Amino acid sequence: MYTGHMKTMSATEFKAKCLAVLDEVGRSGTRVVVTKRGKPVAELSRYAESPHSFPQEALRGTGRIIGDIETPVISPHDWSSAGTE
Repeated sequence: MYTGHMKTMSATEFKAKCLAVLDEVGRSGTRVVVTKRGKPVAELSRYAESPHSFPQEALRGTGRIIGDIETPVISPHDWSSAGTE
């Protein structure tokens, strides 16, 4: 069964066709959802090489400071009474 660029197959079918499914995913990029008793248990997709060791590295240099990040939001005088009513 195809749903867009995704194919769904049972675990039994996947087990029987594993190597062919891996080849298809690698070649075409079609994602495969493997099910057991009709419920999705795994998704197989083409490996996407990233130049980053960690996902957070992709965000490096994208943030910017737009205000004072050091001054407390409430004054130190109000700390003892904050949240107590």
